[in-house]
Parts: sequence; structure tokens; C-alpha cells
Amino acid sequence: MSYDRHDRNDRNDRNDRNDNYSANNDTRRKFVRRKSCRYCGDKEFKLDFKNGKMLSFFISERGRIIPRRISGNCALHQRHLTTAVKRARVMALVPFTSTQR
Repeated sequence: MSYDRHDRNDRNDRNDRNDNYSANNDTRRKFVRRKSCRYCGDKEFKLDFKNGKMLSFFISERGRIIPRRISGNCALHQRHLTTAVKRARVMALVPFTSTQR
């Protein structure tokens, strides 16, 4: 049996697939409140690499930096946060990775 590229009549049309998907999916997206940057909201909240306890909120249990879409930081403060975490790692205030395996 040879496969002809233009002979695809047995496949469903894309519109049919989308219609079937939307008919089965009756759930709607729930409204999720957008997270605000805690550094923009409170000007007294300083970002400092020497404060390891504050930086630990932005590091996962595996030692990765939490992304901006999850942490809610603005782009400017996420860049500053990343730099602060990297400096704290070099100064051994924050671990590079977790100690558990």
C-alpha cells in the first residue's frame, strides 16, 4: 500500500475535530486574579542578596529560581531577584541545590 500525500479523505477535517473538542469541553476558564509585584506595591520592601530567608521564598525545593509567571514579580524586579539569588549562592547564603535526593 503506497501512501499518497494528497489522499487523506479518511482523516477527519480540522473543523470537525475542533467542534468535537468544544462540545465535550463544557468547563469554562475560571477568573484568576493577576499577581502583583510585591516590590512595586511596597516601596519599603527591599531586595537584598544578604537576606537569605527572603530569597528562599523565590527558590524551589530543588534549588531553582521560581519563574516570573508564578512569583508574580514584574520583569525589572525579577531580573534583580535573579541577580540577588546568584550572588547569594556564590556567597554561600543560599544553596545551589537541595541536599536531599
